[in-house]
Amino acid sequence: MPSERALLVTVELDPRFGGSDAWSLEDEAQELRELAVSSGCQVAGEVTARRHQPVSSTFVGSGKLEEVAAQVAATKSRVVIFSHELSPAQQRNIEEAVGMKTIDRTQLILDIFAQRAKSQEGKVQVELAQLRYLMPRLSGKGIMLSRLGGGIGTRGPGEQKLEMDRRRLRDRISRLADSLKQLGRRREFSRLRRKEQEMPVAALVGYTNAGKTTLLNRLTGAGAVAKHQLFTTLDPLARRLKLPDGETILVTDTVGFLHHLPHHLIEAFKATLEEARDADVLLHVLDASHPQVTEFAQAVETVLKKLELKNKPIITVLNKRDRVEDPLRLTALERAYEPSVAISALTGQGVDRLGDLIGKQLGQILVPPTRLAIPADHAEVIASIYQSGNVLRREETDGVVKLLARVPAKLKPSLEQYFTS
Repeated sequence: MPSERALLVTVELDPRFGGSDAWSLEDEAQELRELAVSSGCQVAGEVTARRHQPVSSTFVGSGKLEEVAAQVAATKSRVVIFSHELSPAQQRNIEEAVGMKTIDRTQLILDIFAQRAKSQEGKVQVELAQLRYLMPRLSGKGIMLSRLGGGIGTRGPGEQKLEMDRRRLRDRISRLADSLKQLGRRREFSRLRRKEQEMPVAALVGYTNAGKTTLLNRLTGAGAVAKHQLFTTLDPLARRLKLPDGETILVTDTVGFLHHLPHHLIEAFKATLEEARDADVLLHVLDASHPQVTEFAQAVETVLKKLELKNKPIITVLNKRDRVEDPLRLTALERAYEPSVAISALTGQGVDRLGDLIGKQLGQILVPPTRLAIPADHAEVIASIYQSGNVLRREETDGVVKLLARVPAKLKPSLEQYFTS
């Protein structure tokens, strides 16, 4: 099936009206281009504009709309994609002016989510986010929803669901929300079981396409799909990793972040973000080769702050060092984001240093080496220490297993009866 031809419209606004000091018009246009390609459409043309603030009725002025309409005709585009979120009225007015289906950045991201979600929970989350986004756009004429047909911006709920009246749509949203609560309880049960094992957790976070999934594969042999595209990972993924000091930890992958992430889209990140909340340490993966590495770091820090994760222990992983030609650049980045390590998840360069750094960071969470004497028939206790801690020495005499081990601080209270001097 041929990809849909898209005309991209990137608008730079004053920071007081939704713009960004750190992102230039060219940067915004480049990211919109990458999002569009990741969604599967063909970029047929681009239009850029600078405005102090958006026009309330059409976001851009009448002259720019005429230019967009002319470009739609010249490029034979089948969809117009705006770089900012449009109100329902703006979206309808733009469609009438340019005579073509129009979507915004939020709808484009949701479209990508709909393609990436594989688990039942992921699909429910995305459909719920899409329906909540589309609900206010059913008001008024609502003609655009009935004639989309297919293509970019229409995945997920599908044409049939978009034709539902508002009451039936609200019922569908209610059922999806209930289903999501039930799935969330199952996920919480799984997390509680992991907590009972008291295994330290490291969560991969970072800007989308920074190489988190490639790093997970390198560290754990997970075999997860890793592609050079935005939002490859949407569903949670966790794998065990044995550190150089013998400690076994759990590494979880999370969905990539973006700058100017609409607040209501965070719901679609919920499943993977909760994995980050429960982590003992965050591995912030940065693409060290990207010219906007500083802006990407700031965008991730902003999202972490919103999620109240900023105070967690963080190791900055400067990925793709094999693409950085200037070694002084890597040195400067390592100093700027300490504690940090420069690696290549693709080639494996520097990954051993990362393992040592994780162990060192977790060493501040684990108690010092402790001697324990455990009856040999208490197999579950012994297994929990091997599973969650780091056993340095073992002896077994007269039905008692004597261990010298480092265990997680949060496991210590349940083991105090076995401690020896």
